[in-house]
Amino acid sequence: MILFVRDLTVIDFSYLCSQRGLLGESLIVDVELHGDLDQASMVFDFGLVKKVIKKVIDSSIDHALAVPVASTATRLEQQDAVTRVHFNSARGAIQVAGPGQAFALLQAQQVDLQSIEQFIQQQLHGQLPDNVKQVQLTLRPEASQGFSYHYSHGLKKHDGNCQRIAHGHRSTIQIYQDGMLSPRLNKFWADRWQDIYLITTEDLCQPDDLQWLQANAGDLCSRYQAGQGQFEICLPASHCEVVPCDTTVECLADYIAGALKTLNAEHHYKVVAYEGVAKGAIACS
Repeated sequence: MILFVRDLTVIDFSYLCSQRGLLGESLIVDVELHGDLDQASMVFDFGLVKKVIKKVIDSSIDHALAVPVASTATRLEQQDAVTRVHFNSARGAIQVAGPGQAFALLQAQQVDLQSIEQFIQQQLHGQLPDNVKQVQLTLRPEASQGFSYHYSHGLKKHDGNCQRIAHGHRSTIQIYQDGMLSPRLNKFWADRWQDIYLITTEDLCQPDDLQWLQANAGDLCSRYQAGQGQFEICLPASHCEVVPCDTTVECLADYIAGALKTLNAEHHYKVVAYEGVAKGAIACS
């Protein structure tokens, strides 16, 4: 017997890619449970499916940085409660440091759908009843015909896992000019923020201020203290954009709307900015 749940949850995370560098991603999770019926004539209670599997995903990879530990581009250092990741990409070296819980360490040469599915399968081991013989996960991006971009960031003021300095999203954007959807403006911002790391101005730091990382020439560095601990990141300036606001989706939507209005005050703009799948913020100017 097979029990299935579509759209079980969404994983918002970032990962390291040898070609594109640091990437934010959002993946929808579908699950199938293969097994025998239990005493209640169920493979597994639907309410428990989401509770158990989503809890495992949330605690292991959601809002974390996925690291391909077996890649020759990766150098991993773990000391006390601090994890330091050094990764060489075609876009330059990327370094991230923080509490170990902020990283999902995949025993793989690259982060892709297969290696993520295998990682989650490993985390699920021992978490399901004996009558469940097999778990099949399907990860997929949101189907969208519009413009989108991949961005990574950290929210130091957040009480939850969004405070981690390298997590991210694949996000759709819709910009309206005088009430009409503007493909030109949508494409401009999607291209501008494709594979970007967004840094809040107040979180910038000098290389000498770093405690755990050693910046390279041309790097931008960010460091902050949050509820889960201290975080640091260094990456090439070409990989970043510095914004004068927090990088919540509310502030980013407002930032884009304000930038558009500054460039052309004669028009009215509405910015619909998504944070991953099916959630976001709207700002007008």
